[in-house]
Amino acid sequence: MNSVRFRLMILALAPMVLLMPLMLFLGMTRWTADYDQVLIANVESDLRIAEQYLSRLMVGTGEELQAVAGSVEFAQASPEDFDAFFDAKRGELGLDFLYYLSMQDVGDVQASWPVIDMAATGTSRTEIDIFSGPDLEAISPELAARARLSLIETEAAVPTDRTVEDRGMVIHSATPVALPDRAGVLVGGVLLNRNLAFIDTINALVYLEEETGALRQGTATLFLDDVRVSTNVRLFEDVRALGTRVSAAVRGEVLGNGRTWLDRAFVVNDWYISGYLPLTDSFGTYVGMLYVGFLEEPFTAAKRNAFLWILGAFAAVLLLSAPLFLRLAKGIFAPLERMTHTMSLVQSGNLSARIDLGEAHDEVGQVAGHLDDLLDQVQQRDRELRTLNQDLNDRVDKRTAELKRTNEKLEETFRQLVMSEKLASIGEITAGVAHEINNPVAVIQGNVDVIRESLGEGSAAIQTELGLVDRQVSRIQTIVGKLLQFARPGEFADLEQAVPVAPVVKDCLVLVNHVLSQGNIEIKTQTDTTLQVRIDPGELQQVLINLIMNAVQAMGGHGTLTLRVEPSDRDSIAGVAVSVQDTGPGIDPALIDQVFAPFYSTKQAEGTGLGLSISQTLIQRAGGLIRARNMPEGGACFEIWLPVHVPEQTKAIPMAAT
Repeated sequence: MNSVRFRLMILALAPMVLLMPLMLFLGMTRWTADYDQVLIANVESDLRIAEQYLSRLMVGTGEELQAVAGSVEFAQASPEDFDAFFDAKRGELGLDFLYYLSMQDVGDVQASWPVIDMAATGTSRTEIDIFSGPDLEAISPELAARARLSLIETEAAVPTDRTVEDRGMVIHSATPVALPDRAGVLVGGVLLNRNLAFIDTINALVYLEEETGALRQGTATLFLDDVRVSTNVRLFEDVRALGTRVSAAVRGEVLGNGRTWLDRAFVVNDWYISGYLPLTDSFGTYVGMLYVGFLEEPFTAAKRNAFLWILGAFAAVLLLSAPLFLRLAKGIFAPLERMTHTMSLVQSGNLSARIDLGEAHDEVGQVAGHLDDLLDQVQQRDRELRTLNQDLNDRVDKRTAELKRTNEKLEETFRQLVMSEKLASIGEITAGVAHEINNPVAVIQGNVDVIRESLGEGSAAIQTELGLVDRQVSRIQTIVGKLLQFARPGEFADLEQAVPVAPVVKDCLVLVNHVLSQGNIEIKTQTDTTLQVRIDPGELQQVLINLIMNAVQAMGGHGTLTLRVEPSDRDSIAGVAVSVQDTGPGIDPALIDQVFAPFYSTKQAEGTGLGLSISQTLIQRAGGLIRARNMPEGGACFEIWLPVHVPEQTKAIPMAAT
């Protein structure tokens, strides 16, 4: 790795091996982006064609309706012949319904449909409208049956309880009739549900190149809301995906925001380069979408093949050009290797070795000549230095003796510093233990008071309190044991175990109940009874009691104390967060970073300032963290985070909140 030959090879091949791949990568990235833009432009053009066809169909329907309204046949037809006349015209014009409303009848339905309202005022209008199932049934039971679709559960669609779509999307057209004695409105329309001829015509117009075996494999769909009511997308080879639904992302963008979607999208069972156009009804409401798109996979394969072809071409160029670069670099390798060999000889003690490249006049030859001159000077200086060697040896021996004495003094000072540091640590822990004894003693005293108050009722009524006294005495022994464990850690085994957090919180509230009952403190708890951590239960109880007592003192005996136990991930590690929150004055923001420092205390004459410092040490030793923060609504919150212990075959249990 450090040889000149290797470095020069890197310099010779770097432009080919590093720069060219980088340029290829940047070029291919830009090409891919442009290629994707071309695909989006294609689908946008396809969508315009489909939109124009739909618009042309609507315009044609309106024009045909106007022609019927002004025709001689209609003028000459008697009311008794209307049914036969309209049936014939409906079949001739390819309409699904066609009927006449007199001005009196128009008044009954005028407010229901804007197209009829406009026609009644003398203006023809054609829009897309959504007919309900009863509306279609009133026109024709056959239309209602054709419109009805069973909804098929579709991946990524918006969840729904509906199982059937019975509404119909209709090209709804109305034109005024101004014939003598026949003033009114002529209404007609085309049902687009299951209108496969309509959707196949769009597909044929947009994707004519499929007949020549082109790359694009296109599909077209008409949506009522987010349901495919007419499509050539296939669920299976011979089954159209009628009743399937569009993805939630597309629905929100197109129907929710009224924007045209031009991007890749998942369509039923594959990815397509897709265009979705929002459709509005005569009321101006977004009621559906017109979709065209083509399969993405052929283009992805084409891009992949292009990448592979370019990589293969690059590898071929590299194999052909690398020998040429190496041959040119060899003219530099040999002189430099000779220099390296000469330097090795000089380093081994042969000061008479020289490079001697002869009459070389290039830059490498000039460097070799300079090195030979320098070696001559080095050899001369070596002779001079040898004459001074003896004097230097005497001076070094003298200085060595002085340094040895100084080093012995430094080692002795270091041992004293280590001992002082150890004594300081023991002193700090001893002070902490003394401080921590105060809490259990306070609990013992409180329960002794309870015993005194209960003696009149008999000893059977104070069994719980006596048990608490026993546990607190045991806790005092545990704290003393922790001091011994600090002084002689090798004599103690690991006391950590899997501890359910919720029972420990409950026990802590029982232990400090005498303190809470002396003031107006409201207790709120929210604990997940399934969560476990790995820690000494006594240490966790010690930390929680310390935080609870601090919170009660901060609130002055009045306020709300909130305890929470909930799952919390930290740096992708599953854990448990235990928070103690009060409604006191909070912590001074300027001092919030110092609350865990030894001897820091806001209780001037009451505390030693070691409680939070020891709590932090206990939590960190268990692999956790503890932090303090002020709440926006007021008060302070101390949060403990410990890695979760997940026993085998654990089942989730709902949160218990008080």
